[in-house]
Amino acid sequence: MVKNQRYSEFQWKKSKEHTVDEDDDNYLHPFAFICKKSCCNHKRAKYKLWFFIFLSLISCTLFLATQLFSSNPTAALSFLYSFRVDNGSETDVNASRCSSVPNGTICCDRSSFRSDICIMKGDVRTLSVSSSIFLYGATSPSGHLTGIIDDDDDEGKKEHVIQHEKIRPYTRKWEPEVMDTITELDLIVKRKDFGVRRSCDVVHNVPAVFFSTAGYTGNLFHEFNDGILPLYITSQHLNKKVVFVILEYHNWWITKYRDILSQLSDFPVIDFNGDKRIHCFPEAIVGLRIHDDLTIDSSLMENNKTLGDFRDLLDRAYWPRIRGLLKEEEREGQLNMAKSTFSPSSRTRRKAVKKPKLVIISRNGSRAISNEDKLVKTAKSIGFSVEVLKPVRTTELAKVYKVLNSSDVMVGVHGAALTHFLFMRPGSVFIQVIPIGTDWAAETYYAEPSRMLGLRYIGYKILPKESSLYDDYEKNDPILSDPSSLNKKGWDFTKKIYLDRQIVRLNLRRFRKRLLRAYNYSIARKNKLRHHQLQ
Repeated sequence: MVKNQRYSEFQWKKSKEHTVDEDDDNYLHPFAFICKKSCCNHKRAKYKLWFFIFLSLISCTLFLATQLFSSNPTAALSFLYSFRVDNGSETDVNASRCSSVPNGTICCDRSSFRSDICIMKGDVRTLSVSSSIFLYGATSPSGHLTGIIDDDDDEGKKEHVIQHEKIRPYTRKWEPEVMDTITELDLIVKRKDFGVRRSCDVVHNVPAVFFSTAGYTGNLFHEFNDGILPLYITSQHLNKKVVFVILEYHNWWITKYRDILSQLSDFPVIDFNGDKRIHCFPEAIVGLRIHDDLTIDSSLMENNKTLGDFRDLLDRAYWPRIRGLLKEEEREGQLNMAKSTFSPSSRTRRKAVKKPKLVIISRNGSRAISNEDKLVKTAKSIGFSVEVLKPVRTTELAKVYKVLNSSDVMVGVHGAALTHFLFMRPGSVFIQVIPIGTDWAAETYYAEPSRMLGLRYIGYKILPKESSLYDDYEKNDPILSDPSSLNKKGWDFTKKIYLDRQIVRLNLRRFRKRLLRAYNYSIARKNKLRHHQLQ
């Protein structure tokens, strides 16, 4: 589940909320309720129409004025965002902003609800001691990046400032509490002839991308959604000829994502706050572009890159390490490739279709499956080979990738660990167990992106009796009977009730239907692949 996400900020998306339950036939008529409520007295509406429009215009005008001219610009932006395009991405018009930046200038695109991004071209130089990036309006006579800068930005030097922008390079712009934890950078354009103080310590001949790894870093969903995917969106077109400059640098983050970073850049990462040297670049991209939750909008990408292309990058990133892991397993006797190659029994096994592999993403504490052991037995009785995976923050991602990349089905309860669906092969099955009160988040954060990746998604909405909340509240309590009304009270309430205090006990007779569906699909898929291999 997304940490500190406010449901009310995304009410515009709730029309997308849907999960087909095979036990419910009503989904065949999703618009029936609209028809029932749309019957109206057209005669009365005719006389009241103009009066209603007039009142609406007056009300909207007053409300917009209050929002736009209030002292809280973030609130105004949040309100305006409720009218944005339905897919949550930048429009084509916004995508073209700052696409052509003249030398010696800054262009900032602040049109996105999710993030700002500024592009600086020309003689770009860092000054981390003052959280500043300088750009000089023209190059020196002897060539690019040979001049020296003044790090004393006192009142006497302000006349040399041509342009001054401020930016916090993180992708949750609508959350002021989070953005306040991100270093604010000053982007300053100065005249070339303002003085002589300090020279470049390190000269780079490729662009830089500046971003922060603070905010919600530490939560897997946010690490990919707010950082890794936007970094791919922003930098992949540079073909690894780019330097990443990180604010709020964490060694553990670099260690965790070094395999992915190596596929996006050929150069070492720079710790902006820790490296006090003057770094000089021909171009700087400050901030990251983001399209939607765990999503890539191909229409906004150069060469129409998709989420599948990002998954291919993960494949390239992790396979060298996976090959090393396989060799380690051989040496330890867990996998004896030489014997299996020449064993008659192994040749017989290769002719048969292997059992589909089902991976259970296990949780501890809230939203854990209390009868997980019985779930394992049920899956095995159907014919699955079952592996229970318990990833933690320190788990090496290559090891998780190795397990899920070789799986046919992944099962897990809604939560940040389901971000690992990105590690599954397109065509695999993803079963998300949806606790009470998490329908919208389950659909938005995991169901929609997994379909975009090409996974076969199955949503399993638990019944009240499958939740530990059933033992804590009367069956007619809104917490059980009308979760959406409780979610309207805000994120804190949702988190307290539905995320932190709910344990799942699966009705395995009911859940077995999903497992059978996944098993039959996986067997058919394996047979089809085997048939093609034999041809």
